[in-house]
Amino acid sequence: MLLVILGIILVVLLCSIKQINEYERGVKFRFGKFTKILTPGWKLVLPVIESYRKVDIRTKAVDVPAQEAITKDNVSVQINAVIYYKIFDASKAVLAVENFYYAVGQLAQTTMRNVVGSVSLDELLAERDKISSEICKIIDEATDPWGIKVENVELKDVSLPEDMKRVLAIAAEAEREKLAVITKAKGEVEASNNLAKAAEIMTKTPGALHLRTLSTLSDISADKSNTVVFCLPMEIIDAMKSFSEKKK
Repeated sequence: MLLVILGIILVVLLCSIKQINEYERGVKFRFGKFTKILTPGWKLVLPVIESYRKVDIRTKAVDVPAQEAITKDNVSVQINAVIYYKIFDASKAVLAVENFYYAVGQLAQTTMRNVVGSVSLDELLAERDKISSEICKIIDEATDPWGIKVENVELKDVSLPEDMKRVLAIAAEAEREKLAVITKAKGEVEASNNLAKAAEIMTKTPGALHLRTLSTLSDISADKSNTVVFCLPMEIIDAMKSFSEKKK
């Protein structure tokens, strides 16, 4: 009889040993009431009168499905994101919310729609990091009573309707054309100023114009297929006419 009792006790003890891994915490209950947090290692959980639930405290990445939202300027967009969070209090994650994984995902969806609805399309496209930080702050404050710390929120993609994509493409093309015209005009102004300065220097420097003419002729004569026509200054032509009249 004693051996039977000892055998039963041994079986009960073996069944009572539970392993908690390093990345887990155990929430222990006795008669349905929370008693303590089980740390990593082998722990005793007595059958029938005690129970426990493991909670993974590693950082989790939750992919939030694409959500349709309307921006402040009434543009319909599709947005999706990824949320990184971890549990800092296992007891709250079990006692304060029924399913923290589902709850965080639902909270993220509603928060994304609300935040996107408070900004314009231009702000959504240009300030994605700022909007992500705002979403992260709101979700973190809401999940703090659940023992959950939201570490980061990243907007993965913002999809626009096809007609809005065409409008943005046209606007971008017009902006590029405007910049090209402005750049060309600036180049022409700069070139004109440089030509004016060069002309002024040649006018004030004796022989500069003739040297420039000789340099140009040298460049042209390098190609034998070119035909060069010399234009003599009017002073030389007048001098030749005077010489011819005197000779007669």
